[in-house]
Amino acid sequence: MLILSRKINESIVIDGRITVKIVRVEGDVVKLGVEAPADVPVHRQEVYEEIQRNNREALTQGRPALPQLPATKSKKNLKGQPVAGTPA
Repeated sequence: MLILSRKINESIVIDGRITVKIVRVEGDVVKLGVEAPADVPVHRQEVYEEIQRNNREALTQGRPALPQLPATKSKKNLKGQPVAGTPA
């Protein structure tokens, strides 16, 4: 883990695409600003962990089988010929 010291309004840059800026310090709370491209998800750790847990659960839960459609009788026109798009 890299540990850095930063003052208010100072930043760090990650991968040339993500900027993390110290916005404010209030007692023992540090307010951070994060600028990242739209394709980079940024979450608080507890939110990220919840997303991961939900994804794991979704993968392990069995999916119910799709219901089978009943066999249909072929439709015939007035001349007794099968209608296009229906089983013969």
